[in-house]
Amino acid sequence: MAELITKPKGTYDVLPSESYRWQYLESVLRKAASDFGYREIRFPTFEYTELFIRGVGDTTDVVQKEMFTFTDRGGRSITLRPEGTASVVRSFLENSLYGAGLPVKCFYIAPNFRGEQPQAGRYREFYQFGVEYLGSPCPSADAEVISLYATILERLGVKNIQLSINSIGCPECRPKFHAALRAYFESRQKELCPTCLDRLGRNPLRILDCKSPICKEIAQGAPSCLDHLCEECHEHFEKVKEMLAAMGIDFTVNPGIVRGLDYYTRTVFEFISTDLGAQSTVCGGGRYDGLIETLGGQPTPGLGFASGLERLLMVMDAQGIEIPKPEGCRIFLAALGEAAEVPVQKLVYELRKLGVKAERDTTGRGLKAQMKYADRLGAAYSMVIGDNELNAGIARIKDMSGGGVFDCPLNAEDIKKAVM
Repeated sequence: MAELITKPKGTYDVLPSESYRWQYLESVLRKAASDFGYREIRFPTFEYTELFIRGVGDTTDVVQKEMFTFTDRGGRSITLRPEGTASVVRSFLENSLYGAGLPVKCFYIAPNFRGEQPQAGRYREFYQFGVEYLGSPCPSADAEVISLYATILERLGVKNIQLSINSIGCPECRPKFHAALRAYFESRQKELCPTCLDRLGRNPLRILDCKSPICKEIAQGAPSCLDHLCEECHEHFEKVKEMLAAMGIDFTVNPGIVRGLDYYTRTVFEFISTDLGAQSTVCGGGRYDGLIETLGGQPTPGLGFASGLERLLMVMDAQGIEIPKPEGCRIFLAALGEAAEVPVQKLVYELRKLGVKAERDTTGRGLKAQMKYADRLGAAYSMVIGDNELNAGIARIKDMSGGGVFDCPLNAEDIKKAVM
């Protein structure tokens, strides 16, 4: 016997018995996005590596440590997509989506790939729901994007989620903050991890996002970005807070939130669960007003968020939220004898065309085994068709829950009326 091939490390299978959970979650996400005026975008699983180096940032952990990059047959550097925003912006520019007018509002549900150490809620292939709002510099856009995710949590029935927000400024005021950060961390550089020592000279803001316990502790005493905002950034952030409060969306201002990617400006935010332990962030996002220009477009503001589907499902499980199971088999048609095989196949097909979830045996089981199979399928009704039933044109339908039996013509329309 050949050796069994298993799935790669950090990946998983969504089994047929579990897929309804994903389908339900995705349906809620799609409906909420649609209600807020977002339309779906789909993009390639892989892109040219340069897109992520320029878009995500060469000082980020994603680019430095986590990307799956390879050279294709033409000698070009290709990377499996580690996040969705850069791909959306690339498509926005390449397909001139701005030509139809701004803003452009889109969402995606797509797999991403990062070479991280697998653990609960963190995989090397993972699925994200994301939205991107391109073309508005106004605080109202920030408030809308945040309120969309708050609406999603409400529709899913998810509780115990804390919204934390921050502003990390703009290119006008951030240099002063960077200088203050650099001066602070230089005074503690002997204690920093090797990665943060490299970040110190290139982008000290990244140190605030380090996962090292020592660096985290050092970062707690770092200067606050909120103390270095220019007047325009300060007013923008105040208006975002005012709008969130007006909508009744609770939040906490946390100066420690910077997010892990270089393209963020001004508003950044995270929705954090108290039920997931270390992997507590279920959604993160913010504004990236310079990204489109960085990728070759005209200066155009943008913002968005991404939420991991795996973590959302973990939160729902932890909170005991019941996901509706799909309806099972409505009627099982058992063929008794060779003469019934074709008529049963025809009836099952006609019932399915009418929207009835009908099943039959296709493995040659005897009648007793067929009825056991009907039980295993959870069939609501069953019908046995043999020579007598074919001759009479009528068969008995049995209510599998013990509700009795009744006669019905061997006609798909009549069977549908009887069981629906």
